Amino acid sequence: MKTLQLTLILLLAGLTGLPYGLWAQIASHNFTFEPLPYAYDALEPYIDRLTVEIHYSRHHKAYYDNFIKAIQGTEMEKMSFGEIFGNISKHPVAVRNNGGGYYNHNVYWKNMKPGGGGIPDGSLAKAIEKKFGSFQAFKQQFEEAAKTRFGSGWAWLCYNSEEGLFIFSTPNQDNPLMDVAAKRGVPLLALDVWEHAYYLKYQNKRADYVSAFWNIVNWDRVEERFEKASQK
Repeated sequence: MKTLQLTLILLLAGLTGLPYGLWAQIASHNFTFEPLPYAYDALEPYIDRLTVEIHYSRHHKAYYDNFIKAIQGTEMEKMSFGEIFGNISKHPVAVRNNGGGYYNHNVYWKNMKPGGGGIPDGSLAKAIEKKFGSFQAFKQQFEEAAKTRFGSGWAWLCYNSEEGLFIFSTPNQDNPLMDVAAKRGVPLLALDVWEHAYYLKYQNKRADYVSAFWNIVNWDRVEERFEKASQK
């Protein structure tokens, strides 16, 4: 079974041009609603308790429930995220919206932690400096992507084998794994800029929420995703 799965991952990587590391990360089709990795109030004062509780237990849970409902009784129940997102243009819009919402939030919650922030180190830090010139320049570009996303959506730091690191923004619940994305790659860092992610505390001041985000980034997790994504 493991040999078959590895063969499938390598085949998908070859067909799409996306790196092996991407498919290795999203090959599982064990669709579960994972526990929040910290308490509701653990990200204060940067994200308040009530926002985290509503965001996770209502919004994220609804995306999960609706995704499971949308794929129930179809061949997608046995597919991985990679297989579903790689052909998302062929699936119903309910799968695109809810599957994206379910997956995107999984990345979002895990790339934050109480007592986070600072700057990355190791291979990720070197890659950021090489691509963007400095960590500060990277921050400015990422913030611009987040602040200028019209309406609801996401800002991403991504990786693909052709371009290396790149910053990208997607509307609604789309993500860079989907075949509808203008650029495709492995999500490393995700920032939710839907209003439900920040409005209780920041109201219409999205820029303040974006700036506060750097205080809770889990760089260890982002580094781990980068290491897997950049595997040859």
